[in-house]
Amino acid sequence: MKLKYIALLLFFSVQLFGQKITPAKWSWTLSPAQPAVGQEAEVIFKVSIDKGWYLYSSDFDKELGPVVTTVSIKPGLGVEAIGPLKAINPHSKEDKEIWGGTYTYFTEQGEFRQKVKITSENWVIDGAYDSQTCSNESGLCVPIKGNFKISASEDSKKKASDVAGGGLIEFFFVALGAGLLALLTPCVYPLIPMTVSFFTKKQGGKRLAFLYGLFIVLIYVFFGTILAFFAGASFANFLSTHWIPNLLFFVIFIFFGISFLGAFEIVLPSGLVNSVDAKSDKGGLMGVFFMAFTLVLVSFSCTGPLAGSILIAASQGVFLKPIIGMLGFSLAFAIPFTLFAIFPGFMKSLPKSGNWMNEVKVVLGFLEIALAFKFLSVADQVYHWHILDREIFLAIWIAIFTALTLYLFGKISLPHDGPAKNLSVPRTLFATAVLAFVIYLIPGMFGAPLKGLSGWLPPLSSQDFKGSNAASVSSPTKSDQGQKKYADFLTLPLGLQGFFDFEEAKAYALKVNKPLFIDFTGHGCVNCRKMEENVWSDPQVLKRLQEKYVVVALYCDDKTELAEDKWYVSKVDGQEKKTLGDQNLDFQITRFNSNAQPHYVLLDPRNDSAPMVKPVAFDADINHFVSFLDQGVSIYQAAN
Repeated sequence: MKLKYIALLLFFSVQLFGQKITPAKWSWTLSPAQPAVGQEAEVIFKVSIDKGWYLYSSDFDKELGPVVTTVSIKPGLGVEAIGPLKAINPHSKEDKEIWGGTYTYFTEQGEFRQKVKITSENWVIDGAYDSQTCSNESGLCVPIKGNFKISASEDSKKKASDVAGGGLIEFFFVALGAGLLALLTPCVYPLIPMTVSFFTKKQGGKRLAFLYGLFIVLIYVFFGTILAFFAGASFANFLSTHWIPNLLFFVIFIFFGISFLGAFEIVLPSGLVNSVDAKSDKGGLMGVFFMAFTLVLVSFSCTGPLAGSILIAASQGVFLKPIIGMLGFSLAFAIPFTLFAIFPGFMKSLPKSGNWMNEVKVVLGFLEIALAFKFLSVADQVYHWHILDREIFLAIWIAIFTALTLYLFGKISLPHDGPAKNLSVPRTLFATAVLAFVIYLIPGMFGAPLKGLSGWLPPLSSQDFKGSNAASVSSPTKSDQGQKKYADFLTLPLGLQGFFDFEEAKAYALKVNKPLFIDFTGHGCVNCRKMEENVWSDPQVLKRLQEKYVVVALYCDDKTELAEDKWYVSKVDGQEKKTLGDQNLDFQITRFNSNAQPHYVLLDPRNDSAPMVKPVAFDADINHFVSFLDQGVSIYQAAN
């Protein structure tokens, strides 16, 4: 009888497997993610199981009949398995009728753990899993097999991907907001009723309106895709740090901003616009496509600066960022045209066109000019020009937003403004908010930290004039660290004493018997400044950095060229590293498999082959950072 059931299950399993049904999906992580040589770690397997199915566990008699879950790891790759595979809290069932014994299983979610020991620096966990799932409803069974691989470099890539993923989501919504603003400009908003009227009069108008919106999205995403191929990750560092692109972006933003203020209009050649518009009369799919293309071209004077700003911001990120940016921008831009064509009754609720659209455009112009100085500031910090120190930057922003306040309150007017009227309630409220922002900026001229703008402003250390409170926080204290490399043009925040050269910091750490805190940072790193001003400034964190660690800040974007005898060719990319930033970044990639900043590493200077604790990146949770620092101290002291 038992053999009969087994035969039937095997028959149906083969049939189901032939259909490539996968009712259970495996994933895996390593804890800790970057173990040191000689350290034990756990490979944690998570199994997501479809509803109505169960997966056999690993902790029952193999002779019973069901396929017992197993995991194998290849030997000789710097890793050795320790003990058996452990199932975490499986269900148990006694089955006398079919199997004649007790087996264990998982439903919905399963978890297995395999202990390993790291035996060499260049370790790779290369293995396979073998399991079986069965259906509670049909009794059918499916084998689930696969391979897995984990390494230090792979883990770093996964972490970078996770961080990038979070950034992409945020950037999508920023781009979506830019698209909504573009919709409210005088080049676009009046076109909505005209376009909707066209589609409502057409047979199959709703379908055509949907295609119209889809084509708008595809056109913008196409341009984002082109930029993604030309401005990938290898080009991102150049774009974000080199003076040429940053000055170019500064000029472009100023140009866009002045255009929005009404000094001139950015227009495409009329021949191009007329040619595309003529093709839109053909009808059918091609006609709808060229209608969408015509809208993109006609509205360019208003949408070009916004879309260009999104693309410029995206060009300094990961490969997908320009595509995601254009997707968000175009969705906000296209959906209203399609939505109102499908539901024309909603048109009655829209506000009428008027001078308010030009006001929106002017506000965007002031914002574009303000943001332009961020690019100039990055180049200024990276190359140590000292032409845009913190108080100068603040003075410019105070002037720009004061002018915007006066405009919103109706005290000044610009070329395309209509006749002066009483201020609307929304405009008055927005003007008040801008005025409050100006008031917030003013104390920064006297050294106030302005934590709400962390990363946007030049560092406090660049400010010549500081109030008494600021001076007490930011001025360095006396120490026995002596003369340090690069300290004549590099500083640490919050009065911290430390180094800017790894070998120098390591030697001092050995001397004073303290662990190393490595801060991979950058002049243009917004998240680095946020961490310093919001997390490092906390008394719990600052005390630990001051007393428990030797701090070394390695700037990965500094363009200071080193002496020729310090140059070398990288083993990573084969390029010659001449600048301080290039060498620090190469060190980060080579030793810690990461090229993102901020990146915080805790090292034991007596054995610096691997971090004591899994490195961390941007995390605004102060308690997490305190725990990270305390864990490093505990491991260091235990090794004494």
